[in-house]
Amino acid sequence: MATEAGSSAPPSGHHDDEAMLAELGYKQELHRGMSGFSNFAVSFSIISILSGCVTTFYLAMDAGGPSAINLGWPLVGLMVLCVALAMAEICSVYPTAGGLYYWAGKLARRNKRVWAWYVGWFNFLGEVAVTAAIDYGAAITWMALLNLVFGLEVTLVSTFVAFVIIISLHGLLNTFGVNLVKLLSDVSAWWHLAGVAIIVAVLWLVPDRHQSMDFTFTGFVNETGWSSGIYVFLIGLLLAQYTFTGYDASAHIAEETKSASTEAPKGIVRSVWVSLLAGWILLISITAAIQDYAATRASDTGLPVAQVFIDAAGRNLGIALLFICAVAQFFCGMASVTANSRMTYAFSRDNALPGSRLWAKVNPRTGTPTNSIWLCVGLAIVVTLPAIQNLTAFFAVTSIAVIGLYIAYVVPVYLRRTNPSFREGRWNLGRWSAPIGWIAIVWVAFIVVLFMLPAYAPGTFGDASFNYAPIAVLFVLVFSTVSWFVRGRNHFMVDVPEGHDTVEPAEIFR
Repeated sequence: MATEAGSSAPPSGHHDDEAMLAELGYKQELHRGMSGFSNFAVSFSIISILSGCVTTFYLAMDAGGPSAINLGWPLVGLMVLCVALAMAEICSVYPTAGGLYYWAGKLARRNKRVWAWYVGWFNFLGEVAVTAAIDYGAAITWMALLNLVFGLEVTLVSTFVAFVIIISLHGLLNTFGVNLVKLLSDVSAWWHLAGVAIIVAVLWLVPDRHQSMDFTFTGFVNETGWSSGIYVFLIGLLLAQYTFTGYDASAHIAEETKSASTEAPKGIVRSVWVSLLAGWILLISITAAIQDYAATRASDTGLPVAQVFIDAAGRNLGIALLFICAVAQFFCGMASVTANSRMTYAFSRDNALPGSRLWAKVNPRTGTPTNSIWLCVGLAIVVTLPAIQNLTAFFAVTSIAVIGLYIAYVVPVYLRRTNPSFREGRWNLGRWSAPIGWIAIVWVAFIVVLFMLPAYAPGTFGDASFNYAPIAVLFVLVFSTVSWFVRGRNHFMVDVPEGHDTVEPAEIFR
């Protein structure tokens, strides 16, 4: 039977991962072969500073410019580190593939399965959206590369086709088995670190001129159509906040990680602080290397960072730098499909998704949830369909990813803070737990509201600038509520005590 918040945590010397998983209510089915480094590498690859920083750079160029990029990054990074720390100490007690929704069910003091149900659906929404956003961003980068090398015309349709090809390849790679994913994730971590070092060195050593430090850190640009400088700066924070997503992957692959009660929490935190430091150096270097701000933003490649590389380092060397980013983004999308499919597998294992029996199957040959992998790929393609019509859809997908994931991130943190009987695990924050937890809660509440607002004026319904993230969030709320009454309350089998779920779902918000 699972260890309850308020009962004795697993003993500090407990290293039998399978026995601990059994205590949490589940049988070991996935192949447990990942080291602590591999666990970190998956989350670090999904954060992917060479993905988020590159593909959303143009948004921050319009919304705040250099100040939003290089002052916003450490601001957001420190707040995200608080969220990661608060999540990590919960992960230490409950290292399961279900992650966030399982934590919510164990930590809620009443209506346990209802809390788990809603958190699970927001986590599912966020995982699908972030996978879609990562691979669509990768498609933008690869199309820019093909445009420079072969002169291939970049259009919305050709970019979408590239996206479908890339995400399908990620489905295939994940289908082959966990050992291949582990190997490629380890390679990805080193590729990111070495790639950032190479890009930074080139951008500082090769160009004849750089922007002043004053412009690099405090320059302000507003091309959004809004008049409020504060609002514009805050919208520009989406670059950083979107990049710092996906580190819950360390929790979702906990059942495949050795010594998961310590290594999974470490993976969550380490992936954030390493990305914070390396990403800041990268963004400062890119901003300082901009030769012509307006021309960079209007680049024919469709990717301003590609233009920065070419202008600063020359065509051939610039293409080489862009290739480093493109490969990193391919690795990033692969890791995102891995985490997404594990969360989907776990949610289906608890009979939450329609057709759960199909999605919860594990391929006995590879030890991977093959059906869940392809469900995630298919849903990510559906979510990205509006991008065929306009690029603003990409903004919306990134907003959906941030909102969905961070709601799922912070609810267990809130429940942990309001549950005084919670017993800390082997990895914990000690006396810093409360202040860090409340900072995380307040920050997430702020960004959830912020990123439901339109990035560009006028932002009205039917206009290309409309942010449909609120509609997606409302849809998930309505769908999860209806599905709870139709099947969830009778079939959702997450391992939490019964007898507290007769209250209506709306009561959890009172």
